[in-house]
Amino acid sequence: MQFTAGVGFKPEHFEEAVASPAEGLWFEVHAENYMVDGGPRLAMLEALRSTRPLSLHGVGLSLAGTDEPDPDHLDKLWLLVDRFEPALVSEHLAWSRFNGWCFPDLLPFARTDQMLEVISRNIEVTQEVLKRPISIENPSLYVDFEGHEWSETQFLTELVRRTGCGLLVDANNIQVSANNMGFSPLDYIDALPTAAVTEIHLAGYSTDPELGASLLIDSHDQPIAEEVWELYEELLRRVGPRPTLIERDGNIPPFGELMAERNKAAAMLAARLEPAHA
Repeated sequence: MQFTAGVGFKPEHFEEAVASPAEGLWFEVHAENYMVDGGPRLAMLEALRSTRPLSLHGVGLSLAGTDEPDPDHLDKLWLLVDRFEPALVSEHLAWSRFNGWCFPDLLPFARTDQMLEVISRNIEVTQEVLKRPISIENPSLYVDFEGHEWSETQFLTELVRRTGCGLLVDANNIQVSANNMGFSPLDYIDALPTAAVTEIHLAGYSTDPELGASLLIDSHDQPIAEEVWELYEELLRRVGPRPTLIERDGNIPPFGELMAERNKAAAMLAARLEPAHA
């Protein structure tokens, strides 16, 4: 995949997505929505893949869980990877399974030496099954856990070193976590291992109904905030151009509105690429 901008695919946008003439457009889907044996979902994905690059973004591997990834889940993910040959495969730095129970959320953990061992093992198991590296997304944080032995950027850097995985840098997650935890988003991106960054996500946040702007929520149901666009510009300056995705998972607007954000990101990427071709 070249350094272009894409959109998170929604089935209601199928006809417009397939017909879009936008140069360099690509689509990302949540893998779990397509772990089926057949039917219209896979047919839509086949149609998209016939003309555009795809990226698979998982939400259910529970890489920060104490157990190894569920074999059945991994097998279904492998079938998707094998069938659609996505340009990128990514997952979250979070857990959602415990002792046979599944939770409908991406839950945090203390960044300890023990968890580094567990997550490294789970990433390696996943990459062995998929026969390719995956990229790990930085989380959105709302609670400051006790017992951290690593900063988040140090933890991500060590995961990359141990497993060979890549990093999916979500600029909105950085902005949300920086606001909620009280750190500098610029210091955060300065500490990232830039060579490992394979993809960037851009999304919108909302404010907590009771606490307001003192607690931001990674809701994916609003337009991208101006400070996230500014952080994206800094990411491009410090990390360099990377494939960039516009995410919207709630209050889904018309396809044209998503494409307007996508086109803005594409223009910012193009501006960064121009000097290299001068």
